Amino acid sequence: MIAITLPDGSRREFDHPVSVAEIATSIGPGLAKAALAGKVDGKLVDTGFRIDRDAALEIVTDKHPDALDVLRHSTAHLLAQAVQRLFPGAQVTIGPVIDNGFYYDFAYERPFTPEDLPAIEAEMQKIVKEAQPVSRSVKSRDEAVEFFKGLGEHYKADIIASIPADEDLSLYTQGEFTDLCRGPHVPGTDKLRAFKLMKVAGAYWRGDSNNQMLSRIYGTAWLNDKDLKAYLTQLEEAEKRDHRKIAKAQDLFHLQEEGPGLIFWHPKGWSIWQVVEQYMRRVYRDSGYQEVRCPQILDVSLWQKSGHWDNYKENMFFTESEKRTYALKPMNCPGHVQVFNQGLHSYRDLPIRYGEFGACHRNEPSGALHGILRVRGFTQDDGHIFCTESQIEDEVRAFHEQALQVYSDFGFTDIQIKIALRPDSRLGDDATWDKAEDALRSALRTAGVAWEELPGEGAFYGPKIEYHLKDAIGRTWQLGTMQVDFMMPGRLGAEYVDEHSAKRHPVMLHRAIVGSMERFIGILIEHHAGQFPAWLAPLQAVVMNITDAQADYVEGVRKSFSNQGFRVAADLRNEKIGYKIREHTLQRVPYLLVVGDREKENGMVAVRTRGGEDLGSMTAAEFASRLREEGVR
Repeated sequence: MIAITLPDGSRREFDHPVSVAEIATSIGPGLAKAALAGKVDGKLVDTGFRIDRDAALEIVTDKHPDALDVLRHSTAHLLAQAVQRLFPGAQVTIGPVIDNGFYYDFAYERPFTPEDLPAIEAEMQKIVKEAQPVSRSVKSRDEAVEFFKGLGEHYKADIIASIPADEDLSLYTQGEFTDLCRGPHVPGTDKLRAFKLMKVAGAYWRGDSNNQMLSRIYGTAWLNDKDLKAYLTQLEEAEKRDHRKIAKAQDLFHLQEEGPGLIFWHPKGWSIWQVVEQYMRRVYRDSGYQEVRCPQILDVSLWQKSGHWDNYKENMFFTESEKRTYALKPMNCPGHVQVFNQGLHSYRDLPIRYGEFGACHRNEPSGALHGILRVRGFTQDDGHIFCTESQIEDEVRAFHEQALQVYSDFGFTDIQIKIALRPDSRLGDDATWDKAEDALRSALRTAGVAWEELPGEGAFYGPKIEYHLKDAIGRTWQLGTMQVDFMMPGRLGAEYVDEHSAKRHPVMLHRAIVGSMERFIGILIEHHAGQFPAWLAPLQAVVMNITDAQADYVEGVRKSFSNQGFRVAADLRNEKIGYKIREHTLQRVPYLLVVGDREKENGMVAVRTRGGEDLGSMTAAEFASRLREEGVR
């Protein structure tokens, strides 16, 4: 007998091998109809997968957390089938699932264009209505190569030829279309109903610019039309909030070809930067950090010792002088170790906390650059804590409290915590990684925090806690990190004297709350749609005169505010007051202060918000008090 254990703990027994679909049918016709895939002993499989031993089984329906990946993977095949129907001779290459959707790369006699997408999408809908069953077969590597060569799929044959000869490969067929894929896939094309093709782009075969340019078609797929519509609405809102558009409208920064991935900050944008930096500097100070500053370039020998050379050199910039090779720092941590190494430290000195607004450079691919969200030159609110193993838990817990307060002050309250675990390419042995990962789990457990684990996504020198923030339109951004590092201090010779007068390597905690300042400001722009809270806005208020008779008074009010540390401008242009109000409202200035003869005579300002609310007249002192009460300044 074969015993199948279901998620609720119940068991079903069968006297013969049985498929996931058959088990679903035995439970009920409703479940059988809803089944998209199965999960046998934690492994995703097709509904046609036959179980021949005792196993735990989950039936994957649209309520299962793995359902979206299965649907998106299957929709990629749906796209490829439709393309080959409409464009005979088009060859398929790769078609993975990505965030919110999928893409497929095609080789064809001409590039695909946005004008092709409606016809392809219509053909996809036609295939859905045909309700074609999806079946899996297995071939040897060499059989699969010959099979795809016979179809004229030379790119696919090339992919397969690079796979070890002793591996059997799974192929999926729906109608006339067959593709190599590890799966799983939905049981039939009729399960794929909520999708949309989004855009086309160019992509080199195997990512090599020396190879042929392929056409990449991007799509999105969801569990139902409601979720699809919500996503498309989110994209429309994201387009309105695009930080590059808002930056141009508000004159915050610009980028240009001569400095790819590097930012030219304008006065208003730099004002936002300074508010963020000075706020974070107070967090440093109040949390016991000493601020340091380290060199931008260091001899490659240091990066070899730290481990960055072996694990990160393809992302680094290099320069030479006097027959020595230097690297622009991609990270600040080796420099902070050098500061720690100057002088002898006792265990009584620990923890020692260093903070730096450290400028880093990373050689990101040009195709990955995106406004100020993905750049080559950036500054981190970087900090490193040198401590004993017994101090890790307290330091992580204190950092967690700091991070949550910072995010709340900037307007983020929906935060997810994740632990990124050991990657395949890493320093150190498993025992050390066990100790580091357990230290993070213990600290979060003590803090009463729930978390998700991300296998394989840690840094090469240690695991890390990640803070994922949801913005105003529901998008998630990964910002802060706290990393436990048992490796780098030893590699770079960091030591302290313990209570037994023995020299030991400290534990190094890498921490950042906002991460890249550039990226964080880009996120803030989009989160607030450029309508910053007054304490953060580049201009908190503009004082405007109605006629030239109030000009001197307006300038005096502006100067008074500026002397108090507020960011206030005067608009003395010979324009109608309605024009001035509209212009500064479009610039999203939080407060608009209007001065006419009555305000001048009474020593007042008439206050309006950018939302059009009339707050009435008040003295300059009363308005200053209002600004102070609105939060961090």
